[in-house]
Amino acid sequence: MSNNQSDCSVESSLFEKRKKLYPREVHGLFANLRILGVSTLLGIYYLLPWINLNGRQIILFDLPERKFYILNWIFWPQDFIYLALLLICAAFALFLFTALAGRLWCGYACPQTVWTEVFLWIERKVEGSRSQQMKLDKQENNPVKFRIKAKKHAIWAVFSLFTGFTFVGFFTPIRDLAPSILFFELGPWETFWFLFYSLATYGNAGWLREQVCMYMCPYARFQSAMLDKDSLVISYDALRGDPRGSRKKSDDLQAKKLGSCVDCTLCVQVCPTGIDIRDGLQYQCIGCAACIDVCNDVMDKMNYPRNLIKYTTENSMDGKETTFLRPRILIYIALLISILSGVVYSVETRDSVTLNILKDRNSLYRESYDGTINNSYTIKILNMDLVDHSYTLSVSGIEGISSSIKSPIHVKAGSIIEMPLLLSVQPESLQSASNSITMNLQALDDADTTTESEGRFIGPLNP
Repeated sequence: MSNNQSDCSVESSLFEKRKKLYPREVHGLFANLRILGVSTLLGIYYLLPWINLNGRQIILFDLPERKFYILNWIFWPQDFIYLALLLICAAFALFLFTALAGRLWCGYACPQTVWTEVFLWIERKVEGSRSQQMKLDKQENNPVKFRIKAKKHAIWAVFSLFTGFTFVGFFTPIRDLAPSILFFELGPWETFWFLFYSLATYGNAGWLREQVCMYMCPYARFQSAMLDKDSLVISYDALRGDPRGSRKKSDDLQAKKLGSCVDCTLCVQVCPTGIDIRDGLQYQCIGCAACIDVCNDVMDKMNYPRNLIKYTTENSMDGKETTFLRPRILIYIALLISILSGVVYSVETRDSVTLNILKDRNSLYRESYDGTINNSYTIKILNMDLVDHSYTLSVSGIEGISSSIKSPIHVKAGSIIEMPLLLSVQPESLQSASNSITMNLQALDDADTTTESEGRFIGPLNP
């Protein structure tokens, strides 16, 4: 019995309850850059759905209509290849930035970092500084504590709901979505994603925070495979900083046998993941450089040289030369430029209209009373342009072939129409039982807007 109890105690000791982190507010160059990045990205996210272009939302993924509007481009499900290529570009960009500057993405542009920064800012405005937050949490529950906590969570909830509303606004026109929410007229899927994204924002940025970076994000696990000795990382200069210890500003470091580190632990207090950068490079480090800013501030107060903690490379720390434009970097850049250029060229030069032909399989052919051979088709015309067009349809490949469609076909911008087509041929014009034909679609108002599609005309075995 005692052995079982001992085993249980050993197992339970392997798990430790999460200790809440209270990141100290920091000011400095990298903090300003992070604020600039957060403000820019949030501005793009929240304002973009409200911008209209040519009478429609500038970015809109219209899933019911299966149309995706991005700037002056319209994408359809058959354009999925472009999405795949853009995802490949995003992967190469991540590899490039990681090889150059470590977790630059994590520290300045990752959505988890961006929204966590906002939630931390709200928390500081409502509850006060780091020490005030810690003091408040240690208090017994009382009306004042409840009021402060309720105010913070209420602001978090409103901000999260607005974030979820904006997310859905990329898929449902946001100017129509706003009154739908006010009058509780959201559809089931819109309601689900509105609440889901709001809850995800509230939970990840308000409660999970560094746990997402440390335990849930796969990037933290495989980033080391993309780093090398020439990659920029945040590092503590142990040769200069150790031995650590407290001292007065006027103390002689050599006499006290101390390094530049005053062991104030401010670098730990400002870290959003709670690590000590002086212990060396760790996968939990998101590269936000908050420790650099606060350490430089301490060095200034002590009249010591800056950059005890700094962006550097392993080669630089070893006294070797750092090479930024190394082969892997050049390969990443070349691949990015090639793929992006190819995508832009392909989108700009693609046909703005497509024509699909579907042969009637219920009847290979029909012979009319006057002896002509008839074939039935269904044609689909997709106008991928931003303006309406009227098209003429012509058929070639068999002498004397005639079409049931005589008048121009009008198709609105970004629309698809489906219509029946009957082709007729005199038996003597057929060369075989299966004959190749070409259908050409030409816009009346634009000579460059044209497309063609191949098909087959079926006739008797012995025409």
